[in-house]
Amino acid sequence: MTRPVVIIGAGPFGLSAAAYLGAKGIESVTFGGAMDFWQRHMPRGMKLRSPLRASHIADPRGELTLARFAREHGVEISDPIRIEDFIEYGKWFQRTFVPHVDSRRVDRVDAAGTGFRVRLQDGDELDAARVVVAAGIRPFPRCPAPLDSLPADLVSHSVDHDDLRRFDGRRVAVVGSGQSALESAALLHESGAEVELIARAADIRWLGEPNGRARRQIVRWIPPPPTGVGGRASGWIAAAPDVFRRMPPRLQPTISYRCIRPAAAGWLRERTATVQCTMRCSVVAAEASNGGVRLELDDGSERTADHVLLATGYQVEIGRYSFLGPELLERIEVAQGFPRLGPGLESSLAGLHFVGAPAAMSFGPIMRFVVGSWYAAPAVARRIAGERQPPISLSF
Repeated sequence: MTRPVVIIGAGPFGLSAAAYLGAKGIESVTFGGAMDFWQRHMPRGMKLRSPLRASHIADPRGELTLARFAREHGVEISDPIRIEDFIEYGKWFQRTFVPHVDSRRVDRVDAAGTGFRVRLQDGDELDAARVVVAAGIRPFPRCPAPLDSLPADLVSHSVDHDDLRRFDGRRVAVVGSGQSALESAALLHESGAEVELIARAADIRWLGEPNGRARRQIVRWIPPPPTGVGGRASGWIAAAPDVFRRMPPRLQPTISYRCIRPAAAGWLRERTATVQCTMRCSVVAAEASNGGVRLELDDGSERTADHVLLATGYQVEIGRYSFLGPELLERIEVAQGFPRLGPGLESSLAGLHFVGAPAAMSFGPIMRFVVGSWYAAPAVARRIAGERQPPISLSF
């Protein structure tokens, strides 16, 4: 069986890409469970950090909004959005635009002639002229030393959990100071766990709250971008991936950091008000002890916990995608784990595209957020259709 385009992943980016390809009459097949990562690797009760206005999955008609989903299903969508509601919204989007998602896993992609050979988990194979990798961040959790050497029953990453209620009555140390750390701490605390948050940051940075420096900036008169990503200056640059891609390489990391540095939504402040927070500290040693974990901090103090939950983010390394064969990987130009991408988010291996977080080094931090699908999906579709890309496209 031959298909023009194979899409690996049925989350927001993969579904959006399939929708735009379909609108151009380009046949594609999408592999993976619809919204699978969101269901299996995000805890119940969490809410999206992105505001509602920036959480619509891109579609070619701009019609499948969260508001329309709410009307048709008789539900009320809160802002911030409950993860359960967003998952149902994504499945509704899938049923509308990509009704024939194939839930089988892709086991291997190899270059074959001018295209690709794709092998599935059951041994079936198919040929594709192009492949769009929309496989998400599951393989990329950052697990820093010395905690990375401890067994999974003592130390886990936030990506490992879909329900934190299992820690009811246990002592849990949460490492990190961003959204995932603060929200995990809140959910753990509300589920009956004894929680301490440990972070090297001096303070928690709360989104949506003014600070003195921002008020003094010359750009204070610029409205914030509708993407909900970054500040007034950095956010508008991130909202225009074509602008970001053409910026001097020395400036790109600064823009990215300002958009994705550890921070938590202001609505978490009250929910974590009674959570013990130890700031300006890092874990320098860790060992299993009496069925739990003993931690040594760089201020000389020690902690004991039944479990350590790492909310330490992700580090993209496309070599961790198990379906990318070694010979294929050798033909992809990579920098710091990210593929170098050109127009249409196409890699140095013609016909192989990456969307979502792996595209962030080339097209900016907006690719780490659902709102990035408004740039990525139409850009990929135009490239595959052989159409010219506009000089600048915005991601909203």
